[in-house]
Amino acid sequence: MSPTIKSGILDMTVAMVLSGTIGWFVLQSGQSPANVVFLRCLIGAPVLALLAYRAGVLAVVRGRTLFLAMIGGVALVLNWLALFSAYPLASISAATIVYNVQPFMLVGLGVLFLGEKVSTNKLVWLGLAFAGMLAMTLSGPATEENAQGSYLLGILLAVVAAFCYAVAAFVTKSLKGTSPYLIALVQVGTGVVLLAPLADWHDLPTAPQNWAMVATLGIVHTGIMYAFLYSAIQKLPVVLTGTLSFLYPVVAVIVDMYAFGHVLTPVQALGGATILFAAIATTLNLAPKALLLPKRKAPQR
Repeated sequence: MSPTIKSGILDMTVAMVLSGTIGWFVLQSGQSPANVVFLRCLIGAPVLALLAYRAGVLAVVRGRTLFLAMIGGVALVLNWLALFSAYPLASISAATIVYNVQPFMLVGLGVLFLGEKVSTNKLVWLGLAFAGMLAMTLSGPATEENAQGSYLLGILLAVVAAFCYAVAAFVTKSLKGTSPYLIALVQVGTGVVLLAPLADWHDLPTAPQNWAMVATLGIVHTGIMYAFLYSAIQKLPVVLTGTLSFLYPVVAVIVDMYAFGHVLTPVQALGGATILFAAIATTLNLAPKALLLPKRKAPQR
């Protein structure tokens, strides 16, 4: 294994571990989802600007690039709002796992807007993921304090978040040649403008620990995490990047279990494992037959 690949694996691992802790910081901040997202964008913007400057890509964005980046920013902000709202309703674990149906959303957008064809393999994995999501949805609330209706709303919000993220990723794909740091900067800048009127200015953090949580989300989970993620993307093949991305829900489940005592029920765990397996198989473009049927040895001559 080359040093570049090793470095990329380390970068991607750090980025995914950081991603898996986001839910804990969101809940510990004591802020509403709108306030958390607004402050994350507000604090993260200068960090991303600094990263873009250091990378030599800081520039004024105009025209079509600016328009598409802003559309992606709206989708990204809605994604964060929906996901952060899902955490207290369905638990960090359940919401994060369901959120990982996003690869299938991206495939659907490709079919609708780019005329891409869906292979039989992907349809099989989509059906498997849907079965897993159905199992998680019908398996009851993740926490005793949540009513069934609240849990179902949390699952629905996680699905909405996945769709919004897929839209943001789909739009970003059309901006080839533009620095990811610059795209992210426009996106969080859009978030600041979009959420400034919606933020509760009378309920901003007052305690130092709450400010520390929000500041960490802006500096670490928006700025530093992007640096590690983009570094990994530049160094690793797509297949390896996609595979390592599934460390994110695993870390989120572990954090939720140890920080809040939320343990998935057996049915939830089975449904979650099914979703993640189907998502990994889709990312790696695996064929179901290849996994079910043993390889035949070539006849000896």
